[in-house]
Amino acid sequence: FPRRFITRLTIFHNLWKMIELRPILPTLAENPVFAANPDCAETLQMSIDYYQTIGYHPPWIGYYAYLGDSLVGSAGFKGRPVDNKIEIAYGTLPAFQRQGIGTEICRCLVLLARATDPHVLITARTLPEENYSVKILRKNHFRLFGEVWDKDDGRVWEWHYEEKANGF
Repeated sequence: FPRRFITRLTIFHNLWKMIELRPILPTLAENPVFAANPDCAETLQMSIDYYQTIGYHPPWIGYYAYLGDSLVGSAGFKGRPVDNKIEIAYGTLPAFQRQGIGTEICRCLVLLARATDPHVLITARTLPEENYSVKILRKNHFRLFGEVWDKDDGRVWEWHYEEKANGF
C-alpha cells in the first residue's frame, strides 16, 4: 500500500472543493500541528486513547479533514475490518456544516476503504432518526440495513454501503 496514500488522501470535487484527510498518528508527540489546534483538543486525545484499545493499523485509523488550509472536520474507521466489515465515522465542525463537506468527508472514507480492500463491507451507524448524518449516508449510496444494539450508543440504525455498477 503506497505510503503517500496512507498519509494523505485527497479527493477533488467540482474542481473547487478539495477535501484532504490527514492522519492522526498514535502519540501526542507525533501530532504537534493538531495538538496546537484548539478544535482538535478533545478529539485528538480521544483518538490516541482509542488506538491504545484497538491498535494503530493504517489506513484503518482516524483523520482530520481539511479544505485547503482549514480544518473542517474529522473522519475515521472504528478499528480494522472484522469479519470483512468496517465501520466509518465522520463529523463536520459547526462552522462548515450544511455545505456538503460532511458528504465529501464520508465519500473520502468510502474511497479509501474501497482502494484498500474492494471486498470489505463498509458500514455506518446513526441515531435511529432522520437527521443530517442519514442524509449524508444516503447521498453516498448507503442503505439502511436495520436497527441494531451498539454497546456504546445503545439502539442505532446500521447502514451498509452499496457500490453502484459504474463505481462509486
